[in-house]
Amino acid sequence: MKRIEIDEEVSESAERQERAARIGRHFERARQWGVVEDAERLHRSEKGERGPGASL
Repeated sequence: MKRIEIDEEVSESAERQERAARIGRHFERARQWGVVEDAERLHRSEKGERGPGASL
């Protein structure tokens, strides 16, 4: 394996980790604002409107 390939892999790994960290921070802020709970309530109410046995 060439050094350039290794450097690219390290760079891609770091980018994925940073993206995961940003997504985690985004969801934590959303949770603090109550957005996650609102979405869960909406999902449950929409699921209930379709009735039992309804598929997505």
